[in-house]
Amino acid sequence: MNDDQGKKRRAGGRAGNKARAGTAVIDQMPWRIPVNPDRPTEPLDADGVQRIHRGAMKILSEIGIEFLNPDAVTILKKAGCIVNGTNVRMDEAFVMEMLSHAPETFTLTPRNTDRELIMGGKHMLFVNVSSPPNSWDLERGKRSGDFETFKEFMKLTQYFNCIHIAGGYPVEPIDIHPSVRHLDCLYEKLTLTDKVVHAYSLGAERVEDVMEMTRLAGGLSHDEFDAKPRMYTNINSVSPLKHDFPMLDGAMRLAKRGQPVVVTPFTLAGAMAPVTMAGAVALSLAEALAAVALLQYINPGCPVAIGTFTSNVDMKSGAPAFGTPEYMRATQMTGQLVRFYKLPLRSSGVCAANVPDGQAMWETSNSLWAAVQSQTNMVYHAAGWLEGGLIASPEKFIMDCEVLQMIQRYFEEATFATEEEDIALDAIREVGPQGHYFGCQHTQDRYQTAFYAPFVSDWRNYEAWQIDGSVWTAERAHRIYKQIMAEFEAPPMNGDHKEDLIRFVAKRKQEGGAPTDF
Repeated sequence: MNDDQGKKRRAGGRAGNKARAGTAVIDQMPWRIPVNPDRPTEPLDADGVQRIHRGAMKILSEIGIEFLNPDAVTILKKAGCIVNGTNVRMDEAFVMEMLSHAPETFTLTPRNTDRELIMGGKHMLFVNVSSPPNSWDLERGKRSGDFETFKEFMKLTQYFNCIHIAGGYPVEPIDIHPSVRHLDCLYEKLTLTDKVVHAYSLGAERVEDVMEMTRLAGGLSHDEFDAKPRMYTNINSVSPLKHDFPMLDGAMRLAKRGQPVVVTPFTLAGAMAPVTMAGAVALSLAEALAAVALLQYINPGCPVAIGTFTSNVDMKSGAPAFGTPEYMRATQMTGQLVRFYKLPLRSSGVCAANVPDGQAMWETSNSLWAAVQSQTNMVYHAAGWLEGGLIASPEKFIMDCEVLQMIQRYFEEATFATEEEDIALDAIREVGPQGHYFGCQHTQDRYQTAFYAPFVSDWRNYEAWQIDGSVWTAERAHRIYKQIMAEFEAPPMNGDHKEDLIRFVAKRKQEGGAPTDF
């Protein structure tokens, strides 16, 4: 890290990446798009890659995928696929031709163009925890999601520079009626953050509303919105071997307008997928490739990515397990195949733990380092996930951001630079065999930025920690969370654009929002 980077880092910490007069809650790293310099871990040899590829192609051509959306079935029949009711089979030549249209990288540009992201290559983006129905913190324990807690997580998402995307709802705010929930949630996302946002593919109205709100928040014409990716959706298959109606509907709507779609099968080995990792990965890839082929046929060149959510279940209880050795290998294996297909990769920072304890952190660290090893480009649930996705925790969010910053520091060239000044022969001669390096000039010139400086870890010895109140990690994270909430400042937004958003939300609410079953 050079001197300018060091200065930027010490100035970081305010919402919107701008320091306010006074002291920031924490001293965090500046906003950046991390670039992974390492070669990926590749457990498969060339033959292994081909065997899994052939397995996925046989699933697609011989067994088929159920497409529960009549429009999708009609389109694929027109494309020459073999259709039997909802079952669609497609041959390898068709799939590979469709994949050849998909871009290896693409950008995502939110309303604040300084937050533009690159998806693909060696770039690595971190997304907040998305979609838990419950929240948990040290004061209130476990409870159902509500709108105020949703807004707290959006503030955390904006505050931390290591979080790049405001993904799905960090908690589902059940105190807002489902027909208008997306309107209130997206309004808060677009005003409390200036980062890339996500739309749930749960009905035409929700997808169309989010695209329009994103357009209005950026002050864009319809042509400007359609000209480049501005937001995205993530869809899941219904493993095994199915894509449902609303997910496909939303994906097709975005693809037609050039907005990215991440296709992420949720395959748990031993439950919704074969118990072997190779079988589970082959099934997951087949499900993902089927949807990607559909989208590329609809709009060749539209931005897409493949997500991996292949893990295993506890064979004693049937409960999902995450951060396991099998999860890590499945992520690495999927990474190899997705690079073979020349597409961006999404994985997750996940755990099965119920509270932010040691299990939570070792499982999440396993998941995050598997993302690094697999050359993942987008890490969902990178901060705040608990109980296999049923709980979002602000303490866990902050503890995870410490790990994310460590990964970003690990990527920095300063950690592996080998210039003459890095070899430090003059300093080694100066200190010799009897001295120490604390006082030598080489250290004095570099000590402020030489090493990663934590904001929640406590590196003091036991006695110093005890004298200071014996505060455990989750308690320190809780204090930081409370400070951030007390001092948060929303990022600036054009007043006219905000008024346009307010009018649109009011109009759509008056129209009834999105249809629901209750």
